[in-house]
Amino acid sequence: MMTGFFDLPTIWAFVIAFAVFAYVVMDGFDLGLGILFPAFAPGPQRDRVMNSVAPVWDGNETWLVLGGGGLMAAFPLAYAIILPALYAPIIAMLLALIFRGVAFEFRWRDARHRRAWDFAFTAGSIVATLAQGITLGALLQGIAVEGRSYAGGWWDWLTPFSLLVGVSLVIGYALLGATWLVMKTDGVLQLQCRSLALRLGIATLVCMAAVSAATPFLSGAYYEAWFAWPRVLFTAQVPLLVLICSAAFFYSLKRDHDYTPFLMALALFALGLAGLGVSIFPHVVPQAVTIWEAAAPAASLGFMLVGAAVLIPIILGYTAYAYWVFRGKTGHEGYH
Repeated sequence: MMTGFFDLPTIWAFVIAFAVFAYVVMDGFDLGLGILFPAFAPGPQRDRVMNSVAPVWDGNETWLVLGGGGLMAAFPLAYAIILPALYAPIIAMLLALIFRGVAFEFRWRDARHRRAWDFAFTAGSIVATLAQGITLGALLQGIAVEGRSYAGGWWDWLTPFSLLVGVSLVIGYALLGATWLVMKTDGVLQLQCRSLALRLGIATLVCMAAVSAATPFLSGAYYEAWFAWPRVLFTAQVPLLVLICSAAFFYSLKRDHDYTPFLMALALFALGLAGLGVSIFPHVVPQAVTIWEAAAPAASLGFMLVGAAVLIPIILGYTAYAYWVFRGKTGHEGYH
């Protein structure tokens, strides 16, 4: 299998990266609403927050399944190494996603215990997001590998850096949730969300700066990836674009735009994913296993790619249709 920008392992690496970004786009603001839920008054205000995402929330995790399933099928060696290293945060994430899904449904059907279900919705959202961030941080800081197996301990994933990434993702998802509500609501609730978005935007940029400053010093390979000449001419465009998107974000909030803050928040996440790609590509297990070493046989990758080429446009199509049907501001009536 030749190593290049158009071989099957590289294509599958971009497919999985796209699935991860689509998950962040689709489920990030959803989790962000749960994180922010205690900031809203019980009753009609919280109901309206839930109604803003009720028609679409349960399809958002499709991309998580595609990303995880794609990793297992396309890069089985990486899957076999990463899963034992990150069992604890991954299991915590999955359980939290199940718990918050149950809470989402039952808060409408069990009104007597709605406060308990609201707490479960918030707790599930925070735990799921924190676990996702810790998983990303632990992967980025490196996994101990000997031969073709994980060689580390049970608690290797828990470090100050992984916690920093976890907390940063909680703040970032909260920003997506606030800007989603700026787009989907009006009146007093929208004003409240604009104020939240302003503070969360500042906090998100501080967290991005902290993670970005720490990452190059995790490994000499990361430092080279960002600062080696002439590669630095390319990588320097990432922080430059972050500055431009940040300026557009704060300007749009000041001008009371409805859609631009959400789009600029998504752009910041896209640039964060680009920065992650700069740091680890072409490794799928950072500093240990490349995408070519971890890839399944070419015949398997080609067969699966045909299926992905059919299914991904279908998923994008029905997702776009669902969001189009439920476009516009969310009223006080519910979809439950």
